Amino acid sequence: MDQPSPQQQQQDHAVEEVGDALEMLSTSAFTTPRVARDDGDKFALKGKRAGRGVVQSGLTHECGVFGAIATGEWPTQVDVAQVICLGLVALQHRGQESAGIVTSEGNCAKNFNVHKGMGMINNIFTDESMKKLKGNLGIGHTRYSTSAASEEVNCQPFVVHTAHGVLAVAHNGELVNCDSLRRDVLSRGVGLSTHSDSELITQALCLNPPDGEDNGPDWPARIKHLMQLAPLSYSLVIMLKDKIYGVRDPYGNRPLCIGKIVPLSIGSYRQEKVEKLAADGWVISSESCGFLSIGARYVREVLPGEIVELTRDGIKTIDVVECPENRRHAFCIFEYVYFARSDSIFEGQMVYSVRLQCGRQLAREAFVDADIVSSVPESGTAAAHGYARETGLHFAEVLCKNRYVGRTFIQPSTRLRQLGVAKKFGALSENVSGKRLILIDDSIVRGNTIGPIIKLLRDAGAVEVHIRIASPPLLYPCYMGINIPTREELIGNKLNPEELAKYVGADSLAYLSVEGLKKAVQLNMDKSSEDKAGHCTACLTGDYPGGLPEDLEW
Repeated sequence: MDQPSPQQQQQDHAVEEVGDALEMLSTSAFTTPRVARDDGDKFALKGKRAGRGVVQSGLTHECGVFGAIATGEWPTQVDVAQVICLGLVALQHRGQESAGIVTSEGNCAKNFNVHKGMGMINNIFTDESMKKLKGNLGIGHTRYSTSAASEEVNCQPFVVHTAHGVLAVAHNGELVNCDSLRRDVLSRGVGLSTHSDSELITQALCLNPPDGEDNGPDWPARIKHLMQLAPLSYSLVIMLKDKIYGVRDPYGNRPLCIGKIVPLSIGSYRQEKVEKLAADGWVISSESCGFLSIGARYVREVLPGEIVELTRDGIKTIDVVECPENRRHAFCIFEYVYFARSDSIFEGQMVYSVRLQCGRQLAREAFVDADIVSSVPESGTAAAHGYARETGLHFAEVLCKNRYVGRTFIQPSTRLRQLGVAKKFGALSENVSGKRLILIDDSIVRGNTIGPIIKLLRDAGAVEVHIRIASPPLLYPCYMGINIPTREELIGNKLNPEELAKYVGADSLAYLSVEGLKKAVQLNMDKSSEDKAGHCTACLTGDYPGGLPEDLEW
């Protein structure tokens, strides 16, 4: 048998060391928490939440909802199903486990056209399946499971047949008081076939509102009743025969926005304000990032607690359910840090500009002298540019990302799974060799990826590697639709920045402060509703906007 060359032996040794580093980071080296655990099981994930933290690294996104309706005479020339499919593709980063589209032709209260499946959107919606989704309005959903298993029975939108016609619901978020609401629904003789919050919401909408109904179903009253029963956490799109309702929880925890489908001749008057443009249709979405690709223009956010109605005649506000007394709005601050696509708009500002500002603020708080600034692509790139601009240091790419490594990559062995970073990144050695490097990332969750990345850069010739994180350390789980792991798995609860830097092999490591993150988010925010504006920082501070789930009996 031929002996391996010295170069091959060196390469094998490097690969082995990366594997050992990842194995060390994924084993029991963190068995002794650094923080005092005087809160007992206060923040433990129980019941349906107990299975959290099964992913290997990072945070797992929530879900994405999308709806579209054509204006004017029906049948429409707008291909509603295609608009929804493309809208869901733009929201694919929010969930990759399953997706579904439900359409209505607007003239029958008994049947909807439905197609759902497991996997990525482009694999689910084939040419053949799209032909069956005829309609003048429809809603769609892309899912990552938060409260129920990743199975086809839990695919959304949920469709139920009521005494008053068919109803479809798509949901982003997680009901904080799901246990008490489930008991309430079951006590009224309603059966539930899954553990999904979304089915629970769908069935709760079928309950009569407290004041009763005189002439058929009062859907706005039913929606308002649901919002009073469960103030957190959701954005909903609800479809009836010929209309769509968009709903955002009273805290505004989950995002939802409205767009206008404009005529294709828009290029000749592109400078016109959106309110002056004709409407071929309307869309409603978790994020605005896909609007331009479907010929739509961003109009506005759905306000916290607002119920909007979309019909062929346009959009209107039906009602606004106020935030509970003495409570502030609590929009998830991690939408800015991590979850949203950088070209989405929240609170009057683009996510990219907030991430850029986070990098600037991080430079003010945690400057270190170096030769270049770079990022872990692509999540830390905007913040890295901000850091570079604030310090005057040169920005250079140092990691090359393999774009063909997806979540569905089959891991044939533990060893290859531990080498995940080797298949995901390569080092640009010409930019790295002999350099003192500041590497920016958006967050650290378990800490089992950054160590092998640092080793990869040192092997490429980096003299110093300083890690800067453009968000505060994650310390607490989330109960509102984001798969943040248990406290025991969060590296921020185990090691302080100095200890973590030593552990992963960095020359230094620093986080952005909570106040610094808030400052970056609020700098260019729309101040029109500043009196009640607020952001949820529960995963950073343990201050939950509606209290802990075990304490809630709304």
